[in-house]
Amino acid sequence: MGSYVGQGMPRYDSLGHVTGKTQFVDDIMLPGMLTIKVLRSPVSRANILNIDTTQAKQCPGVYAVATAKDVPHNLCGFYGDHPVMAEKEVRFRGQVIAAVAAVDEASAMEALSKVKVDLEELTPIFDPREAMKPDAEQIRPEGNLWEFEPGMRVRQLRKGDIEKGFAQADLIVEGDYSTCVGEHAMLETCCSIGDIDERGRLIIYTTSQAPSLHATMIAGTLGLPLNKLNMVGGTVGGGFGGRNDPVADHLVGLMALLTQKPCKWRWTREEEMVCSQMRGAWQFHIKDGVTKDGRIVARQIEEIHDTGAYGGFGPYAVDKSVFTITGPYDVPNVHINGYCVFTNKQVATSMRGFGINIGQFAMETHMDKVAERLNMSPWELRFKNAWKEGTLSSTQQEMHAVGLIETLQATAKLAGETLSPELLAMSSK
Repeated sequence: MGSYVGQGMPRYDSLGHVTGKTQFVDDIMLPGMLTIKVLRSPVSRANILNIDTTQAKQCPGVYAVATAKDVPHNLCGFYGDHPVMAEKEVRFRGQVIAAVAAVDEASAMEALSKVKVDLEELTPIFDPREAMKPDAEQIRPEGNLWEFEPGMRVRQLRKGDIEKGFAQADLIVEGDYSTCVGEHAMLETCCSIGDIDERGRLIIYTTSQAPSLHATMIAGTLGLPLNKLNMVGGTVGGGFGGRNDPVADHLVGLMALLTQKPCKWRWTREEEMVCSQMRGAWQFHIKDGVTKDGRIVARQIEEIHDTGAYGGFGPYAVDKSVFTITGPYDVPNVHINGYCVFTNKQVATSMRGFGINIGQFAMETHMDKVAERLNMSPWELRFKNAWKEGTLSSTQQEMHAVGLIETLQATAKLAGETLSPELLAMSSK
């Protein structure tokens, strides 16, 4: 072990990448493999009145044309609420309505042009605050707010007495912070291949970051026992959280079952940017009560997460954010409400520290704002409120092996920041 610690080690997969020998899912070629193309909704919200695939099925080179009625259980995703293909309604632009498996891309695209879809376009809701209004149109029958627990559409965290905390404060500092959606933009676009092996098992060659998790989802969606499904995970050409959803695997599996032939679905770059699941947008309102000497005695936060048309990983992200957004600071009175809101946008998913680093952006920006209002160094404010050994976190967990103050001291040294003797003498112990 000693010979490795502190040493630069070559990446085990680097040679294959730089020589071009690494095989990705799109490099797999199977005899008689069909090409999948999908018909996506051109609008963000609509009722589906009728889908006619008669002419598409008659096109040369077409082996199968599928719609929602061809899926054994037309729901998938982490929370099981995301249709493989839209059935009665469209909830976001780019949602899949129909799929074609044909001998080549040209034949598949020709067949798609023959699919007739009658849509009754509805007014979409893009602003989560508009969606939260009591008189807002309901994007989904269950309502526009995710229900974390029966009857509870807000994730709450409470510690101490927030009103008592504000009464003790010498100064109230409020701030609003927001982030936009983020696309993972991995070099490899989404690509999956479905095939039937010699024993009749469905094989899916996948770019998934979580093949075992997705196997249980897809088996249920396709009505298969797990021993009839084999997920083959290959080299992932970029993930960052964007491969935590079975965005293509379930559909290639369906088409392979329908055609009994290998089927590949490779997304275009445009599809990846416009239709894939992204990091959802957030809005935060933070209200702090502070004393003149810089102690934060009350912290009240409202956070709104735009999870798009379906659950994705949005509710999980809100849970993580609510539990961590207070940061590593000893605040005796905490009051947090977190909302997961549905809109007619792409579905929100995981992305690089999702649910945590976005909240920390808002919190640390607000800490700087508090320091400015107090005419205090932002370093000093953080030192004064830092966790110490035995501190109760906002979730009232007793903290052990704390080293925040020592970390701040080391960071200041690396940054060339001169700390006062008082701050240098402080300890987390």
